Amino acid sequence: MSLLEQANSWLAQDPDPLTRAQLQAIIDSGDEVELQKSFEPRIAFGTAGLRGELGAGSARMNRVLVAQTARGLAEYLLERETTPSVVIGFDGRINSDIFAEDSAQILAGAGIRVTLFDTYVPTPVLAHSVKFGEYSAGIMVTASHNPANDNGYKVYLGGDFGGSQIISPIDRDIEAKILKVADTLTFEELPKSSLYVRGGEALREAYFNSTLKLVASHYFNNRLKVVYTAMHGVGLDTLNELFKRAGAAIPVPVTEQVQPDGKFPTTPFPNPEEPGAMDLAFAKARAVGADLIIATDPDADRLALGIPVKGGFARLAGDEVGLLLAHEMASRASTKGTFANSIVSSSALKRVAEQNGLAYEQTLTGFKWIMRVPNLSFGYEEALGYSVDPSHTPDKDGISAALMALSIADRLSQTGTSLEEHLESLKKKYGYRPTAQVSVRVENQAMVAAILERLSESPPTQLQGHSIEVEDLSKPAGQLPPTDGLKLHLANGDWVILRPSGTEPKFKAYLETNEENLEALKSEVLKLLV
Repeated sequence: MSLLEQANSWLAQDPDPLTRAQLQAIIDSGDEVELQKSFEPRIAFGTAGLRGELGAGSARMNRVLVAQTARGLAEYLLERETTPSVVIGFDGRINSDIFAEDSAQILAGAGIRVTLFDTYVPTPVLAHSVKFGEYSAGIMVTASHNPANDNGYKVYLGGDFGGSQIISPIDRDIEAKILKVADTLTFEELPKSSLYVRGGEALREAYFNSTLKLVASHYFNNRLKVVYTAMHGVGLDTLNELFKRAGAAIPVPVTEQVQPDGKFPTTPFPNPEEPGAMDLAFAKARAVGADLIIATDPDADRLALGIPVKGGFARLAGDEVGLLLAHEMASRASTKGTFANSIVSSSALKRVAEQNGLAYEQTLTGFKWIMRVPNLSFGYEEALGYSVDPSHTPDKDGISAALMALSIADRLSQTGTSLEEHLESLKKKYGYRPTAQVSVRVENQAMVAAILERLSESPPTQLQGHSIEVEDLSKPAGQLPPTDGLKLHLANGDWVILRPSGTEPKFKAYLETNEENLEALKSEVLKLLV
């Protein structure tokens, strides 16, 4: 089938007048380049589910693609179980509610028991619901911290998976069924049903009840003034309700960013890690004299903390927050099991575990791997993701982590100690070395692949005058599964990991070194990527 024939076939079944008009305009213009961008390559269903730009065609996120995915997932589940069940959540992004409702109708049309949340919900609440409700699977419609014109489709599995995200080869099994659906059925031909449950109140209550146990022994003195930004996402209601039930004061909101808005008008990249993303939060903190800033990303599975520093406010690095939370967890007599973080995160977590008599494991990047660690009691990765309640919520959770971080800061305030002072003492105790990330954003994933190919074929031989041992992560020597990327082991003990982003058209570099070398090494590594 030619590209034009594919486009006309897609146009005939697209139920969305907006994307249908977009595709018709491309066809009428005869713009083959734009037509190809709309259809090639098709968005692959992988371990992160789906994620991509909104628009018409198989290379974009739209109702046809989502419908095909829902039916493919349904067929996969029906092969696994005789009476499968699915819970579906969605965030405030453009079309998230529509994609969620289409999925509910198609899954119900396949004979699957479906619960669709009655309003937007944070990703961690959906993840908790899969496990608490013993669902066969969960779907979260979100693109997390991606730019405004993106959306995505995240899948969790119950049963033996315990509600965690899918991993290979399950993604390939589901994708094969999706592609078969795409080849044989149009949107209209997919069976649909309105016989599904719309609700979620009991699931939200279960999340609150589980999470409150994390701070059950702490009495909030509430001496601190706290500012909160939801980054135009869906964290506000859940975070405020949780804090209220815990006895913590409700934070001062960054009003410009506190309500869901899929256009993200104040920040083109709604990720607290991005330069400028927390500027409004810093301004609010200065205005009210805040002691702490809490920021969650649009689906509230990531947490950033800001603290007062000389001359203003600064965001703590993900590894710094990870150290704070790890020490807190390790200090609790009830904590047993294993601590884990990803290969791109600080080596200090291993020392936290060792000094407190706990096991430690390193994983590939992504919580789909961290949550698979047996007997996990705490996990995190440097990209602002933390799991402080893995037995109940099988994914990273910015809201529960925020509650624990606030309880730490609140307790310290009662002794006249700041979070910054406490963090510095922990860095000395556990031999923490600074970590950093640098990245380049490109136009498409093909350019990301080209950077990796170039670096793999001609890896650097030295950095900062130190010789390098190159480890090809696609051919790991240890127990980790293969993944795309390179790890550079510098002769002085520093390390750099070069890898493509799994969710955005970005190529990333992660590094760990000493404070005095940090900026120079970042600059040198960035030159490798461009």
